[in-house]
Amino acid sequence: MGKADSVFEVIGPIMIGPSSSHTAGAVRIGQIAGAILGEPAVKAVIYLHGSYALTGKGHGTDKALVAGLLGFGAADERISSSLVIAKEKGLLVKFRCVDLGDDYHPNTARLLLQGSKGTSFEITAISVGGGNISVIEINGLPIKLSGEYYTLITIHKDQPGIVAQASEIIAKNKVNIATANVTRQRRGGLAAMAIEMDQPLPLEAVKQLEDVAHIVRFIQPVY
Repeated sequence: MGKADSVFEVIGPIMIGPSSSHTAGAVRIGQIAGAILGEPAVKAVIYLHGSYALTGKGHGTDKALVAGLLGFGAADERISSSLVIAKEKGLLVKFRCVDLGDDYHPNTARLLLQGSKGTSFEITAISVGGGNISVIEINGLPIKLSGEYYTLITIHKDQPGIVAQASEIIAKNKVNIATANVTRQRRGGLAAMAIEMDQPLPLEAVKQLEDVAHIVRFIQPVY
């Protein structure tokens, strides 16, 4: 067995059941997707793959994903009513079952989101068990982030300087980097960066990157 930092990593999170992967994990996917969107969602098309497609409805995965988008936590009693609450709040939600292929984890959700200010994102995430998740794609760009850390996300043109500037800003603010992941479509195309940090980054520091990166998001830890 691998090392566990907490007994809760073994028995799972405090949550509304029935499943840590299909329910609690789905809530966290919705939460972090909403944080990446950065504004209230008004439309969501959610694609369910693998086990999420086959057994998700019975486990309340659909309600859990929407509950996360609404900002509810995994132990929130409103999860069971999230679809009704979403409709009341003007959030239009559609679910579709898809086969994304064998390369994708069986607990995969792809969320196509539109926000109240016109922002749109495509976010693909997986639930890996015990309520833990990983975002693996943003707008089609491969990425990796857990939602467990303070996270700086950028989507930018693949060119020299942006990664260096982000690292310099983080260092100047004496913030420790836990993980860093940088990917790109192709040379000179769009690139994505996710830097997970042990401490929060001041918003003034985040704004310094907004002049050079197309999209910048700072995400608080999601529990």
